[in-house]
Amino acid sequence: MASVTFQGTPQNLVGELPAVGAAAPEFILVDNGLGHKTLAEYEGKVLVLVTVPSLDTPVCDMEVRRFNQEAAALSDKVAIVCVSRDLPFAQARWCGAAGVKAVETLSDYVDGHFGVAYGVYLEDWNLLARSVFIVKDGKVAYVQLVNEIADQPDFDAVLAAIKALV
Repeated sequence: MASVTFQGTPQNLVGELPAVGAAAPEFILVDNGLGHKTLAEYEGKVLVLVTVPSLDTPVCDMEVRRFNQEAAALSDKVAIVCVSRDLPFAQARWCGAAGVKAVETLSDYVDGHFGVAYGVYLEDWNLLARSVFIVKDGKVAYVQLVNEIADQPDFDAVLAAIKALV
């Protein structure tokens, strides 16, 4: 089982990280208009799933803004999706205030199934750990679990992985 810390204190994760090469776990997430989005809807794209605890925190805010900025230089064959347990209304408000348009935000607020399926559900907080998964052709091509929740992901490694898959 993978583990993460918050300011050095170990946190309980539920689920198992999918292995590189494994089939990506299916999901149903809620978009900002309360519609549902599934893995199948991103078929034909390199799907970058970025999970964060909450968009309303400074580290998550900076991270998603950075991915939004990086998305402009990527192929239209790449979809960057930020998943959190924030309510869709809060995600829409945050995107509007932050000017984020190139990253889609989806919510796992209903039942937390995504977090458990991808091994990033923080049981004690009812939030998601910080991670990045890249999916291509229905298979997990890249996994980065950020060990310290208060840290940013390794953007250079994520971007290199994306570019290698496009």
